[in-house]
Amino acid sequence: MTSPLTPHSGYHWRGQSTRFFEGWYFRLTLPDIAQSFAFMYSIDDPAGGQLHSGGAVQILGPDEAYYCRTFTEVRKFWARSHTLAFGHHRSANLQTTNLKQAGPFTPKDFTQTITEGYQIQNHRHQGRLLTPAGEVQAEWDFTIIPQVSWGDPNVKATAGWLSYLPVLEPGWQVLMAHGHAAGWIIWQGTHYTFDHAPAYAEKNWGGAFPSKWFWLQCNAFPSTADLTITAVGGVRDVLTWQEDVGLIGIHYQGHFYEFFSRKTAFSWQVEPWGHWQLTASDYRYRAQLTGKVADDGALVRVPTRDGLQWLCRDTTHGELRVQLWTHSGEVIIDEASLWAGLEVGVGPWLEPCNFLNEL
Repeated sequence: MTSPLTPHSGYHWRGQSTRFFEGWYFRLTLPDIAQSFAFMYSIDDPAGGQLHSGGAVQILGPDEAYYCRTFTEVRKFWARSHTLAFGHHRSANLQTTNLKQAGPFTPKDFTQTITEGYQIQNHRHQGRLLTPAGEVQAEWDFTIIPQVSWGDPNVKATAGWLSYLPVLEPGWQVLMAHGHAAGWIIWQGTHYTFDHAPAYAEKNWGGAFPSKWFWLQCNAFPSTADLTITAVGGVRDVLTWQEDVGLIGIHYQGHFYEFFSRKTAFSWQVEPWGHWQLTASDYRYRAQLTGKVADDGALVRVPTRDGLQWLCRDTTHGELRVQLWTHSGEVIIDEASLWAGLEVGVGPWLEPCNFLNEL
């Protein structure tokens, strides 16, 4: 899926029995029909035998339609520690084969033997989710070719060098700021085919969980094909204390513009739902992001100390304007999209969230 040089691509669990979560997020935007598919895969407490042990797949489909299936048997989950490859299944027809119980499977073996489950490996995504009655709710088979990783042309860890140490919880990495997807998805009986669809990927992991966050992402702008933006902010754990932290990353025409609240002037004003505004500047550039959404979005489940909970509101149909200037006032970027991912999580978000750092 991503280059081996992309930090944190591999699975982080090392056999510990303490609380642990790892999750992966992949999003495909289909501009021709103005819709998106967001796939959210997760595994909780993979040592097994614990209250929250198990996996899940969540899909946020066209018009914010949502579906989730859980996979309780952790022994049927597999993942590679040095590359982006993982999978999970509930049931399979393995009795007459020599295939392993967990995986990975060849694409052909997966199609022929896995009744319900998914796997991601070698740029290829395959999966099938059933309804409780055993009917196909979702099925997919597509490839993603990465184009831009985090920090290109110099790929790096999204959260910096501290992300390699267990001091920032949870860990977070943008695996692919932009890529091209080709293949098909069957969703609620409708068959979608696509080629060169904008794709995005990120992941998080760890044993602690943020108490509040927001997130903005878009890599599908109608008037430019090489603009991708990811921004996040919230409250995270650092050893024995908590801190407000924000980050904006913009890739455009081979350049990477990064603003981090601990290093640059940074502010945000985020409503409980419906409006996001971030501004940041350093000695060279000034950026402003403005996100809006008119509908209620959709609730999705997110990791907490008490397992997956309905504590996140999400949309893939947000309006996002991205502006970037030099400090002399020259406009570098002024672009907008109606296909942005916008999100607020945990909380509770009962009033606007504001932050100002005037470094």
